[in-house]
Amino acid sequence: MNLVIVESPAKAKTINKYLGKDFKVLASYGHVRDLIPKEGAVDTEREFAMKYQVIEKNDRHVKAISSALKGADALYLATDPDREGEAISW
Repeated sequence: MNLVIVESPAKAKTINKYLGKDFKVLASYGHVRDLIPKEGAVDTEREFAMKYQVIEKNDRHVKAISSALKGADALYLATDPDREGEAISW
């Protein structure tokens, strides 16, 4: 099975129709993580490493993607060609 990740559930549904049974298309539902608030999102003692957390409202979508990835032969990141799409794919 090939796993494809897009941002929008509407896109996932449409793309899934065209790719066929060898593909599973899931949506990230937009932003999946953010900098940890109030704790200091940048660790100055570790080469300015950024500290992220999964956004609570999207936690179940991230878990579904992680679960599907375990059985996937390939992963295709098909997020939008913009800053947020790049952040999701990263």
